[in-house]
Amino acid sequence: MPSTTERTGSRDAMIEMEPKMNNSSTLDLEKGTYDPNSDFEAATIVPESERGTTSGGKDGLPNTTEVQEPQEPQDPNIVDWDGPNDPENPMSWTMKKRWLNISILSILTIITPLGSSMFAPGIPRILVEFNETSSTTATFILSIYILGFAFGPLFVAPLSEIYGRSPLYNCGNILFLIFSICTALSNSIGMMMAFRFLMGVAGSVPITIGSGSIADMMPIEFRGRAMAAWAIGPLLGPCIGPVAGGYLIGALGWRWVYWLIAILTGVIAVLTYFTLQETYAPVILERKAARMRKQTGNQELRSKLSDASISPAEKIKTAILQPLNFLFRVPIVTLMAGYVAITYGILYLLFSTFSMVFAPSPIFGEGYGFGEGEVGLVFIPSAIGMAIGIVVFGAMSDRLVAQKLAGGGPHRPEIRLTPFMTLPAGLTLPAGLFIYGWTIEYKVHWIVPMIGVVIFGFGLMGVMMSVQNYLLDVYPQKAASVTAALAVLRSLVGALLPLAAVDMYLDLGFGWGNSLLAFLALALVPMPLLFFMFGERIRGVKKAPAEEGSA
Repeated sequence: MPSTTERTGSRDAMIEMEPKMNNSSTLDLEKGTYDPNSDFEAATIVPESERGTTSGGKDGLPNTTEVQEPQEPQDPNIVDWDGPNDPENPMSWTMKKRWLNISILSILTIITPLGSSMFAPGIPRILVEFNETSSTTATFILSIYILGFAFGPLFVAPLSEIYGRSPLYNCGNILFLIFSICTALSNSIGMMMAFRFLMGVAGSVPITIGSGSIADMMPIEFRGRAMAAWAIGPLLGPCIGPVAGGYLIGALGWRWVYWLIAILTGVIAVLTYFTLQETYAPVILERKAARMRKQTGNQELRSKLSDASISPAEKIKTAILQPLNFLFRVPIVTLMAGYVAITYGILYLLFSTFSMVFAPSPIFGEGYGFGEGEVGLVFIPSAIGMAIGIVVFGAMSDRLVAQKLAGGGPHRPEIRLTPFMTLPAGLTLPAGLFIYGWTIEYKVHWIVPMIGVVIFGFGLMGVMMSVQNYLLDVYPQKAASVTAALAVLRSLVGALLPLAAVDMYLDLGFGWGNSLLAFLALALVPMPLLFFMFGERIRGVKKAPAEEGSA
């Protein structure tokens, strides 16, 4: 934890810009020492005894040998943390407290994705009940939920950076509960699809700002495994949901899927309200300043992380536009979001057709002859592959960072894209698709295409974790907005790509249809390698939206 950040009272202190990010400067934004002119470097306050030359210029980083003038005395009206061990500061929490919060976030991110696919085995029954025969409707029932995941982050992320994370989690839980009940009571296909969309919007809250909460409180060398724990929900939830959903639908009908989700949401909403604590430093310090203004009567007191020159309306406008700015104006986010979106879209294309491929359907015939309960088991292999990927890539990513820091070298975000991690992950994606497609084409025993799905899930996890950890390291101070940018494009592709699944398989067959997807995934394999080699230069081409005004 930083030990020098709070020594602002010393007149001998100097501010020295260091060209590296180590354990003592992991998230100096939250400590109030973030330099807005830098993508990644932090300002560290150094006492007179520690001053001297600092090597610079390596890896394109600035040389900082010049000693600057002593800083001005701190404004007595500025409210800051009470020393380096302030219990209100999330970066000073005990590891037990941090992991408790991450555990609750992980539970939240399991519940909301359940709604996306848990009812998938019952789609044929739903179509019969509402007298629908369109194959497009069959896939859109599933993907419209993911469309909600695309629109929700545009509002959730900016609001969390204005009002804090905790209020968004609690409001999201309540709305998700209400919309789940409404979906269970639907009396038409239109009503059901409308409330499923709203479920997706409300359910996007933990998926959008969970990574931001992790960046708020976890040091960089522990962030990979924390992200792995949080990522279990959004990736494994859609896989394990249909397993239980298949048997539940067979016994009680599809509406009970939503009643069960509503019950689980109600329980977790109560747990979240009483246990999940605020982690966003600017909001915590603003609350502290408000308490002190009330206690002392001094209305001049203000948070060190607040900007009085910006009106609340301007803050809201800037925050809402920020995810879109990241997505369309920052090349590093645009390209990496595209990679993640395509892989995620392929995953949901497979999910949307599992029940039609393995169970009897009027479109693809008898398939493998699975029943409603059995077809839910088809989603297990993807969960197995992703679980293996979470363990392997989460631990490996943190180990690389820890080794770099232990060696005294500067931390570069590009280490998260080390080729011996990203290349195998990228290559297993098309390999799994080739195996899955051609074994279905020739009706090979069902276990073989499922092995292909395991391989695909493993590679998908490696790609998504490497990209998310990389972008989180590059823009830790805007983690929620970056995650929202990823979620918008990822969810749009995940919602729309499955609409082409049935026509693609009918025209090309399962072998060449999945081969087309595999070739697309294969073409994207070099992208992380390019960022590993040239990412630092690319990051210098375009600063983050929040930095342009101060650059």
